[in-house]
Amino acid sequence: MYKYPKKIMSIDEQIQSYKTAGMKFKKLETVRLALETIGFYRLRGYIYPFYDNNNKKFRNEIWFEDILMIYEFDQRLSIIIFDMIKKIEVALRCRLVDAILVYKDALIVHDSSIFEDKKIYWKNMSVISSEISRSNDVFMKHHFRKHDGAIPIWAIVEVVSFGTLSKLIKNLKSGKGHAYATLASRYKYISKKGNEVKPAKDMLTSWIHSITILRNMCAHSSRIYNRVINTAPELLNADKQCPKNNYNGIYEILLAMKYMRPSDDCWMDFYKSLCKLIEEYENIIDVAAINFPEDWQSHLVILGNDC
Repeated sequence: MYKYPKKIMSIDEQIQSYKTAGMKFKKLETVRLALETIGFYRLRGYIYPFYDNNNKKFRNEIWFEDILMIYEFDQRLSIIIFDMIKKIEVALRCRLVDAILVYKDALIVHDSSIFEDKKIYWKNMSVISSEISRSNDVFMKHHFRKHDGAIPIWAIVEVVSFGTLSKLIKNLKSGKGHAYATLASRYKYISKKGNEVKPAKDMLTSWIHSITILRNMCAHSSRIYNRVINTAPELLNADKQCPKNNYNGIYEILLAMKYMRPSDDCWMDFYKSLCKLIEEYENIIDVAAINFPEDWQSHLVILGNDC
């Protein structure tokens, strides 16, 4: 059995390691409580940028209470993002049902002819079947009991995960008369020439996929501050940065969320909350750590509105 080189440290040893590296505390009780309720390893993600791993010392004077404020900012940011994503997700489920009913068949999702790749279709159906079988929702029991297990599209979209929903949409046939065209019409954007344009399927599904990634991070309380996210939604030309960022962060995904907003009003509520949160912590955080450019507000705001 492999012997791991680092030993498990007690709370006291963890505190001593901070002291040895030069961290300062205002109240030792605050440090102990944080280590007992948040954890040494989770906090390390917020501490590491200030730490010189070669010298095993902090680069500058760093206070533990400042680290806790960065952690608090990250948690609050995650909450408001997750709340906005839930609204995007619910609207997408509703709009997908509306789009698929263009075929005038409640059970059409069981027909592979509306999907491009048949192998992917069956993979998706396997996952969908598993998610349906795990559901204990009253409406699902109703369909088992009253409709011989036939599950209509409007019931399916209520039990499948956001990730499964993304894969289902990605495999839809596009073109006139197909469901994708109807769905894409709900997410039109203004082109450089000033025309309303439906997003191509690769573009729209990149938005959905990236939002799914961020949703899962927020749902599992993962750190999103100072985090590289290896998922890049396709941005509108007006929002592309030049030169391009060296890495992707939550900023690009927030733009994808803006493109998929259910309404201007709910997006502006989110935007104002975001502005207020960043202003509250502006002396502690670095917006570059969430990949925000200097002109981030002009890209995230909806024209005609402001903070």
